[in-house]
Amino acid sequence: MSERRARQASKNGRKSAWRRALTPPSAPPAQSAVPRSGPLPPAPDEPADSIVHAALYRDGVRVSTPATLADTFRELRDEPDGMAWIGLARPTEAELLSLAAEFDLHPLAVEDALEAHQRPKLERYGDTLFVVLSAARYLDAVEEVDFGELHVFIGPDFLITVRHGAAPDLSAVRRRMEETPELLKLGPEAVLYAILDAVVDGYAPVVEGVQNDVDEIETEVFRGDPEVSRRIYELSREMVEFQRATRPLVGMLHSLMAGFAKYGTDEELQRYLRDVADHVTHTSERVDGFRQALTDILTVNATLVTQQQNAEMRALAEAGFEQNEEIKKISSWAAILFAPTLVGTIYGMNFEDMPELGWSFGYPFAIGLMGVVCVSLYVIFKRRDWL
Repeated sequence: MSERRARQASKNGRKSAWRRALTPPSAPPAQSAVPRSGPLPPAPDEPADSIVHAALYRDGVRVSTPATLADTFRELRDEPDGMAWIGLARPTEAELLSLAAEFDLHPLAVEDALEAHQRPKLERYGDTLFVVLSAARYLDAVEEVDFGELHVFIGPDFLITVRHGAAPDLSAVRRRMEETPELLKLGPEAVLYAILDAVVDGYAPVVEGVQNDVDEIETEVFRGDPEVSRRIYELSREMVEFQRATRPLVGMLHSLMAGFAKYGTDEELQRYLRDVADHVTHTSERVDGFRQALTDILTVNATLVTQQQNAEMRALAEAGFEQNEEIKKISSWAAILFAPTLVGTIYGMNFEDMPELGWSFGYPFAIGLMGVVCVSLYVIFKRRDWL
């Protein structure tokens, strides 16, 4: 930290290339060119709800709680061995540019922190480390997974968290670190590992909630719930998002572990990070298992739905066949009864000049004709299995 401050003091008002890139065109040159060791620059417009918390620490103990970014910058300059921990929630562009100018943050990292919607990643810009994390929390009321994005800047004497979304809540991390000053005095890296641990531990309730959802979905599938397909699809989309949050984190932690020797990481922090890496790997495997399970459940559900549809179609076909048989019987008897009705109707018209009216065998002949026609139709329909 002393070397960094010596480099800062040697600038003598000269802006770095990154500060020139981050300085808004309309900003007055006199204000943007002020070095850290010089007079305090004017404080930017800061919404009251953007700065969640800012604190200054020395040897693991809080020595100050500045109310604004400007106060934080000033007090950190006056504290050679101090460390600033600044927490922001959805900051404005002016606030991020102020931080970038004060701590010489890379413009690409600042742009990512401002726009959000980034995949988890780890980037090194000189002596500054930029980390993007995706936190998650399970909402019991609506049975959904809510994701939040966290950007962390880590330097020799500062740590800045930029939160987009409700998760994660870092107040517990701050309390935990303040209760263990021997860990906090190890510097910003110790805070980073504590944040990583909090984000990863936050995955555990999500995993439990998703496991319950998967169990319920399995029950609904075999119960034939018509709404289960929609629930499977929605949970599958959440698992895709969950995979995007956990898979890159595994590689990030291994990258940090690979740099233990190069950056002289404390042995206690090394053990701490390995534990976090184990938890991340376990969570990532569980999420992969959920995704595969949902895919299998969706296949089973599609099979059951197809079987149900086939059974319904078979039942409809059987009902149609039975109806067709009944129609055949009705039609057959209607045809048989139609023959005598036709003969009787003709001979019942009472015309004077009708043939066979004076024939003594006319009545037996008509009755016989009706019988012959009815019997013939009955035999024909019987052979065709209509009766």
